Amino acid sequence: MYKYLFSVLIYIKELVCRQTEDPENPQLSKDGDIVLGGIFSFHSSWKDRQETFKHKPLPLECTSLNFRDFQFAQAMIFAIEEINNSTDLLPGISLGYKMYDTCGSVARSVRAALALANGNEAVSAPTEEQCTKPAQVQAIIGETSSSPCLAIATVIGPFYIPLISHFATCACLSDKTKYPSFLRTIPSDYYQSRALAQLVKHFGWTWVGAIRSNNDYGNNGMATFTETAQQLGICLEYSVSFFRTDPPDKIRKIIDIIKASTSKVIVAFLSHMDMDVLIHELSKHNLTGYQWVGSESWIFDSQTPLNSSGHEIFTELWETLFTCKFKETESSTGNERECTGHEDLTGVQNGFTDMSLMPIFNNVYKAVYAVAHALHSILGCNKTCQYKGQLDPLTILQHIKTINFKTKEGDEVYFNQNGDPAAKYEIINWQPTENGIVDFVTVGLYDASLPADKQLKLQNKSLVPVSVCSEKCPSGTRKVLQKGKPVCCYDCIRCAEGEISKTTDSITCARCQPEFWSNERRDACVKKEAEFLSYEEIMGVLLTATSLFGTCMTVGVAIIFFRHRKSPIVRANNSELSFLLLFSLTLCFLCSLTFIGRPSDWSCMLRHTAFGITFVLCISCVLGKTMVVLMAFRATLPGSNVMKWFGPVQQRLSVLAFTLIQVVICVLWLSISPPFPFKNFKQFKDKIILECALGSALGFWAVLGYIGLLAILCFILAFLARKLPDNFNEAKFITFSMLIFCAVWITFIPAYVSSPGKFSVAVEIFAILASSFGLLICTFIPKCYIILLKPEKNTKKNMMGKGSPKSL
Repeated sequence: MYKYLFSVLIYIKELVCRQTEDPENPQLSKDGDIVLGGIFSFHSSWKDRQETFKHKPLPLECTSLNFRDFQFAQAMIFAIEEINNSTDLLPGISLGYKMYDTCGSVARSVRAALALANGNEAVSAPTEEQCTKPAQVQAIIGETSSSPCLAIATVIGPFYIPLISHFATCACLSDKTKYPSFLRTIPSDYYQSRALAQLVKHFGWTWVGAIRSNNDYGNNGMATFTETAQQLGICLEYSVSFFRTDPPDKIRKIIDIIKASTSKVIVAFLSHMDMDVLIHELSKHNLTGYQWVGSESWIFDSQTPLNSSGHEIFTELWETLFTCKFKETESSTGNERECTGHEDLTGVQNGFTDMSLMPIFNNVYKAVYAVAHALHSILGCNKTCQYKGQLDPLTILQHIKTINFKTKEGDEVYFNQNGDPAAKYEIINWQPTENGIVDFVTVGLYDASLPADKQLKLQNKSLVPVSVCSEKCPSGTRKVLQKGKPVCCYDCIRCAEGEISKTTDSITCARCQPEFWSNERRDACVKKEAEFLSYEEIMGVLLTATSLFGTCMTVGVAIIFFRHRKSPIVRANNSELSFLLLFSLTLCFLCSLTFIGRPSDWSCMLRHTAFGITFVLCISCVLGKTMVVLMAFRATLPGSNVMKWFGPVQQRLSVLAFTLIQVVICVLWLSISPPFPFKNFKQFKDKIILECALGSALGFWAVLGYIGLLAILCFILAFLARKLPDNFNEAKFITFSMLIFCAVWITFIPAYVSSPGKFSVAVEIFAILASSFGLLICTFIPKCYIILLKPEKNTKKNMMGKGSPKSL
């Protein structure tokens, strides 16, 4: 037993630190005093294998050459060589590099990162040394995509090896608690997603489709875009995701969704490799007429609009870029072609020499220079640098976070607390040229550091397609959401009467002020027509003419009576009361004019009080005349002494007393709650009825009630005197006049209440005129007939000669 334990211990003692996997060798490398790592995807995909789990999995077999990342690698080499040749930055220090191809695989990216951190020696340490050593590189430039960067940053984060990406934009990488050593020279998608949403809103596209890469870059970026789009009133008709290695059936399903959609704008949050796959499939179905809004991952790629795989171009450039001694046998002739290393690339026109990706190349350039400036600061470089061996990655990371410099082109380079640069974007528009090449034209700028209303600037707003679920609701309408559909799908409902909407896409209609009404288009409030009985309209003219005619007629009768005041018929009918009655009738005709015209404070108070007092004066005179007739015939009876109690003085006092009662009622009415001008908005929707409010309804009906009481009393007395001798009997004419008077005012009440607007005023004027004409005609026209046409009957003998009084 002891021997067994001893042998085990001896075995452990002799064990060395040995790499168990095959060494991971860089695709491009160069020695230097300080080595920088590079992780790029020289290939964009790999062959899918079905593992049997019976033997060790084979390494990934990479496919689809990726020109873009090869260009990024060349940009890194260029920056390193420029620094090595500089006397101002890191003098005396040479930078080297080790660059790995990951094929776009997350697992292979992690493997490359570990290789850069640990080295690839077969034996890591002799038996007497520890199996630990400093990091092999001081910083890593890459990866191009967000998902590999997430994995790499997670693995090397605890070692604080700086990872500076030139193109990983996922906002999730700004979390320094998870990814403490990650930095980037491209802005976060937190800003790009919002910039895309504002751009879509700027062009009025509220109904869009969305396609994203099914990875951290696409999913996180589209989530932020969707959130911002909803805040800006933009709706997504569909939102789908895919990855370039997905089965063809899934890609075709996305094509079917695009075909079935009604939106004409597609927001594509895709990597350029995924975009190439999608465009290739779109070209098969001849889908055109769509406006694509793209993220910077593919919008800069000149090969995307050409839909070129680039394989043939890449093979040609590999020959020209290196002294590769690469030979190609031509099948027809068997001739060989060999690279000399002196080929001139200035005249080559292909994807590799295209400089449309220069902003991203510049991001790689900035990343290398950021590391160089940090090293320059750490080493205290002046004319020379004090380099004494391996540096601590944490020290380098801390210095990179604080650098602030400008490139030769004047671009300022610095990192905020999240390791992100300032968020500024160019708005690029693809414009095809005559020779079939797509020209990338900068048409605007987005600067997240500016206030919200000034962040997006576009040079011009060219003609763009319309992409909305529902057309804009014009002014005069409001939006009503369609049941079961997004908020961008709605119907336009015309505003109701009295309501307007002045703007397009209004969600509510505003009600007009009480004195205004909506116009026919429902987009403006117009002042309501003020309606009142005017002197200028036909009805007002007719009523005025009738009133004046009645006045003239009354004055004419008064003149006739005055000229024949000594005639028997005038004297026999109490000439004094007759003239007073004619005067009151003249006032009755004239008071109707106060009801015509725009109501005012004075006209409202005058029209009702003048009407009430003049009619009471009129009825009082008629009542006095009726009582005189009755008293006169009573006085002829034996032993009757009644006339001494109802002589001229008593007649005047009775008229005055009856009238004063009405005056008191009117004074009380005016004192407590007088009539006043009133704007009636309720009776008609589109009109303002200018009328006189009664103030106190009790006062109004007291005035009318008192007039009615006197009229009924007068009618009763006149009815009792109807059988008196004809020549002396004025009572039967008064009976007719009171009958007309009462009939008019009894029918006035329901007509007045039910008549709308100015017609109620016209009804009141008609009642005044009708009752006045009734009194005038029934009381005075028979007498005028005798005076003017039958003068032979206008004698005292004729007045006294017929019949004897009949007993009542």
